[in-house]
Formats: sequence, C-alpha cells, structure tokens
Amino acid sequence: MSTNQADLDSKAHWDGVYTRVADNSMSWYCSHLATSLRLIRTSASLDAPILDVGGGHSTLVDDLLELGYRRVAVLDVSPVALSRAKGRLGESAKRVTWLSGDVLTTPILQGSFAVWHDRAVFHFLRNPQQHLEYRRQIERVLQPGGSLILATFGPQGPLKCSGLEVCRYDDHSLATEIGPQFRLIESLIEMHQTPSGGQQQFQYCHFIRE
Repeated sequence: MSTNQADLDSKAHWDGVYTRVADNSMSWYCSHLATSLRLIRTSASLDAPILDVGGGHSTLVDDLLELGYRRVAVLDVSPVALSRAKGRLGESAKRVTWLSGDVLTTPILQGSFAVWHDRAVFHFLRNPQQHLEYRRQIERVLQPGGSLILATFGPQGPLKCSGLEVCRYDDHSLATEIGPQFRLIESLIEMHQTPSGGQQQFQYCHFIRE
C-alpha cells in the first residue's frame, strides 16, 4: 500500500469515528488532561510553541488557551475532528494553528516546536517503518532541549481501540522505540476512567531531546 493510500484510509477511518460518536462518549475522552497539563506547564513557558499530535477533539487545547499559552498547534488526520474542535472553541479557535494530516507525512517546519505532545496516537502505529517515520518527524520538528510527552496504552491497557489493534508499552519499551537521542526524565502509569465507566491503563513518558 502506498503512503498516500495509507493516509487516505486513516483519514476515512477516523472521520467515520468522529462522525458516528459524540466527543464525550469516546473511550479516551477526558474533560481535563491533568497529567498532560502538568507536564507541559513544568517544561514550557507561555510563549513556547506546542504541538498536540492527534489532538482532534481533545480538550487540551481549551485548557492551554485558558492558561495563557499563545502558540498552540493541533494536528489531526481527521478534518471532522478538527472542525468539531473549532466549533467548540468558537472565536478562540482563531488563536490556534490547525494542521490537517497524518503525523507521519504532514510537512512541518523544522525546529518549529518546543513541546511535542501525543496522547494515544503512537500506540496505533504498529510496524517498524511507521516508528521510524514517527521518530524522523520528531527529530525534525522538535527543538533541541524540547519536551516530548507521550502517552500510550500501558502494559495492562486495551489490545484494541476504535476497531483497530494497538501496541502497549511500559516506560522501558517506549524509550527504546523513541531512541537514545531522547532522555527520559519522568514516567508514570495513569488509570483513565472511560465515559462508560471502564478503565484504561495509560503509560506516560516525558523525554527531553538531547
């Protein structure tokens, strides 16, 4: 399958998910991403350029704007998800840079971000080539000394999500995938309560780009 076809298939899948399911009914929905916010606040000034990968309908952008962050960008493969987020934010959406595309192939200016935040995208990437392309994007986009904040399903997390198989990680395996150029400074397990009342185990890792 070509890269362009893979991008189209991914877009179609996630557009379908966001069309069928209400934001606050999706299993990963959280009204406030407290752990993500804490890690960002401890590593980035209000002027720091922040990229939320797969941020679609996430409330993280709302909270970052409320806290006074002035250079926030949201990347998502689904235009439907981005449209819903813009509608929720109203006039505040004009303060955000919206990027529609696949994280592996979307052209982003080199060294343009001080924080790369990804909650629940990386674990959908299941083959070595995708991991390589993901690392290349981070290495190109994230500034030296910048923060890489990754949250994936943990060792006891789900095996599938939104009809797709996922990979599960602990802090050691995630650090191995990301590579030695990123230094792990904090890791933690978080139990996320889904809107339906279930629980999902997330592994959070905060890296610094050397």
